Amino acid sequence: MKRRILCGVLAALFLLTGVAVYAETMPDIQAHKNCKYCGMDREKFAHSRMLTEYDDGSSFGSCSIHCTAIDLAQTFDKQPKAIMAADYNQKNLIDAEKAYWVIGGKKPGVMTKTAKWAFADKKDAEAFIKENGGKLANFEDAMKTTYEDMYNDTKMIREKRAKMKAMHKGSKP
Repeated sequence: MKRRILCGVLAALFLLTGVAVYAETMPDIQAHKNCKYCGMDREKFAHSRMLTEYDDGSSFGSCSIHCTAIDLAQTFDKQPKAIMAADYNQKNLIDAEKAYWVIGGKKPGVMTKTAKWAFADKKDAEAFIKENGGKLANFEDAMKTTYEDMYNDTKMIREKRAKMKAMHKGSKP
């Protein structure tokens, strides 16, 4: 009986320590819990999140390349000092301009119909493509596709939110 309790306590401590270490390794999530454009939880979308650091010392954390593109389009007077994207597999931030991007494929994207995922290693991007489809790209291609998709993606998001709102209203007595 004592052994079970000890094992349970140790397991709980291990889990809590793991969660604390995970949160500490992603300080950008602590600084920007939710995306300011869509409200999405950046920890939940740690695999697609991005962080832009501007030359004035400010920063912007988003859930996706879609919301990063919105911010970049609205901040003409600020120069990005660094743009980082989460590595899809590891969830750590990497230099978005040096990342290997995968555009498209069968995995649903975040805030977009055409998924865009970043990888630190080309091998990981190629393995993802082999399993899920898509095409290998660089950051410029990923951003260009994001801006080209912006109208349709924004329309899709509005339609989804209107449906959810209508469903929520319909479920209330």
